[in-house]
Amino acid sequence: MNATITVDAARVELLLNELRLPGIKLMWAKLAEQSDKEGWPAARFLAALAEHEMVDRGRRRMERHLTEARLPAGKTLATFDFDSVPMVSKAQVMALASGDEWLGKGANILLFGPPGGGKSHLSAALGLALIENGRRVFFARTTDLVQRLQIARRELALESAIAKLDRYDLLILDDLAYVTKDQAETSVLFELIAARYERRSMLITANQPFGEWGKIFPDQAMTLAAIDRLVHHATILEMNVESYRRREALDRKRGRGRPATHATSKKTENPED
Repeated sequence: MNATITVDAARVELLLNELRLPGIKLMWAKLAEQSDKEGWPAARFLAALAEHEMVDRGRRRMERHLTEARLPAGKTLATFDFDSVPMVSKAQVMALASGDEWLGKGANILLFGPPGGGKSHLSAALGLALIENGRRVFFARTTDLVQRLQIARRELALESAIAKLDRYDLLILDDLAYVTKDQAETSVLFELIAARYERRSMLITANQPFGEWGKIFPDQAMTLAAIDRLVHHATILEMNVESYRRREALDRKRGRGRPATHATSKKTENPED
């Protein structure tokens, strides 16, 4: 009898490997023992196994999504100091973090403000919250992504590269200002914006207001077209607060004993924009 049980157990392990059910494989023996002791009906035993597999898949899926998102570490909504950015509504940000309405419409979020004001922190924190709510997000410095798209264009694979980004519900482009006013760079950026228009959402952080975007795109027509596509169905948040890094430097100059309160984090002493 024991030999039969051992053979059956080994067979179950092999079958679960073939079916790629690691969650059930991890727990089935323990649950089977409990089921035998307590006299569970077969349906209850199967439901327990299925529930554990579902929970395990959700955990592994979130781990994959966090890895692929490439979010800056430690940037959460819990550590963002909303009190230092009074023009940004915490209630509005929390509503955006659910992603239920605006992501489905391919709407955008635009964050404006000077360097050091917390734009990168807030954008990364929103990205993290969306991942926790089951969404897929990708975070990149705008210059880095633009360079990747330029390489794809040279290899005649730009359309494919942009299509691959469609897997993400939200594409976060940080520091739009640092894209150089170069025809090759700005044209691939414009193609990305145009390709996602009203289909997939973007979150863009920028130091300059729209009136200065002519420094980014090479001609007025492209500038206006890019702005038009981004603003349509967009939420615009202005974070016009003094840079934490500048305030900290002034405090040191004045000889204060502690750093100033800052916008990006209550816990981090040297936040990045």
